[in-house]
Amino acid sequence: MNQVEKYWNPILETLPQEKLRQLQLSKFKKIFKWAYDNSKFYRKIYETAGIEPGDIRKFEDIHKVPKIEKSMLRQAQGKDPYPYGDILSVPLEDVSTYRQTSGTTGQPVYWADTWEDWECGVEGYCYALYAQGYRDNDRLFLPFGYNIFYAFWSAHYAGEKLGCEVVPGGVLNTEARILKMQEVRATAMAATPTYALALADTAKTKLGLNPPEDLFIRKITVAGEPGGSIPATRKRLQEAWGAKVYDQVGTTETGHWGWECQEQSGIHINDALMLIEIEDLETGKIIDEPGKKGRMVITNLNRFAQPCIRFDSKDVIQLKPAPCGCGRTFRQLEGGVIGRSDDITKVKGVLFAPSACEEVIRSIPELGDEYQIIVNRVGYEDDITIKLEAKPGCESLIAAIKAKLTDQLRLKTNIGYNLDFYDYGTLPRSDAKAKRFKDLRQH
Repeated sequence: MNQVEKYWNPILETLPQEKLRQLQLSKFKKIFKWAYDNSKFYRKIYETAGIEPGDIRKFEDIHKVPKIEKSMLRQAQGKDPYPYGDILSVPLEDVSTYRQTSGTTGQPVYWADTWEDWECGVEGYCYALYAQGYRDNDRLFLPFGYNIFYAFWSAHYAGEKLGCEVVPGGVLNTEARILKMQEVRATAMAATPTYALALADTAKTKLGLNPPEDLFIRKITVAGEPGGSIPATRKRLQEAWGAKVYDQVGTTETGHWGWECQEQSGIHINDALMLIEIEDLETGKIIDEPGKKGRMVITNLNRFAQPCIRFDSKDVIQLKPAPCGCGRTFRQLEGGVIGRSDDITKVKGVLFAPSACEEVIRSIPELGDEYQIIVNRVGYEDDITIKLEAKPGCESLIAAIKAKLTDQLRLKTNIGYNLDFYDYGTLPRSDAKAKRFKDLRQH
C-alpha cells in the first residue's frame, strides 16, 4: 500500500451503519470518561446534571449528556492553565498546537491540541481530499495567510500527507496570488466560496486573465460558508474557474466533520471520527428522518487535549435518504449546512433563512458576487433590505434585474424586499468568511 492508497479506508468507510453505531458508542464512552476524569469544566457540568461514565450503557444514553455551546467555552477560558482554563484535559506541556476561532460571532475561542489530536484532525481532512480525487500529482495552492486559524493549516498538512505538492499563498495580495498560481501551474485550490469568486473576478477585471483558459486550476475545495452546497453558487464558481468544486465542512471546535466525494450527491458525515446528532428545531428531540431539518450536535470522538462533547454547533442540517454511489456507508446530508439556527429567524411572520436568498441572487448572471442582507424594524414592522451590485456593463439592466429578483425572492421566501443597488466594487470584500446577514432588530 502506497502513501496515497491508505486514505481510502474501506474497513471504516463501508461499515454498515449498525457497526458504525457500535464504534461511535465505544469511542463516546472513552472520550466521556476522559473528560469526566480530566477536565474541571466537563466534570462540573456532568456532576450538576447527575450523570457519570457508568450511566452511558447504550447509544440512546448519549442523548442525556448535557450539551455545551460556544458561550460556555468562552466563559471557561482566559485563566490558568492560561489561556485554556478549566477545559484543558492534559498537562499544558503536552499541548503542541494552538489555534483559535475566527471571532466572527464574538470573542474567539482558544483551542489546544496534542500532537496526536492534531494528527487525527489532519487525517480527517485527508479523508475529504482523497474522496474528492486529490492525488500525488496535484499541485495545491492555498491563497491565505494561515495565521492562527484551524482550517487551512489542516488543509496544508492533509495535502502534504496525501503526497500533493502544497504551495502556500501567505502574505501575497490577491493579484500576486493569481500570478503565482499561473506561474507554478497550480492544479487545485482550497478557499472560501467568497474568496474563490473574488480571485476569479480579480483575474478577469484587473489582470485581464480568463481563469479557465489562462490558469490551470481544475479542482477547488471550498469551506467556511454554505455556498459550496448551494447549486447557483457552485455553478458560478465552476464557470468562473472551469474547475470541479467540492464542499467541505468543519469548525475549529469540532474539526473537519464532513465533505463531498466525487459523486457530489451530498455531504458525507465522517461517522468514523465524529458523532453527529440532529435535534428538532422546535422540540429539541433527536431526529433521524431524512429530509427533516434540525440543529447539529457534534462530538469529536478523537480529541483529548480539549474535548468537544455534544457541542451545539447551531448549524442546520438534514439527512439524505439514499446511499451514495461511491460505496461509502457514512451518512449524507442534503444541501450541506443549510444555515445557522441563530440566523434562521422570523421576518414579517415568515421563517427566513439567508441561504435561500443566496440561491436566488447567484442564479442571476448579471449580478455581482457580493451582497448584504439587512433586517431592521421600522416602527412596528420588519423591514428587510438586500444591497447588491450589477456586474460591469449591466448597469442599464438594473430595472429588469430588480423585477426578476422581486419575483424570484417572493416565490422562494414568501417575503418582499427593498433592493438597493450600489456601484460595482462598493460592497465590502473578504478573503475569509463573509458575514452577509445582519439582523439589527435586536439592537
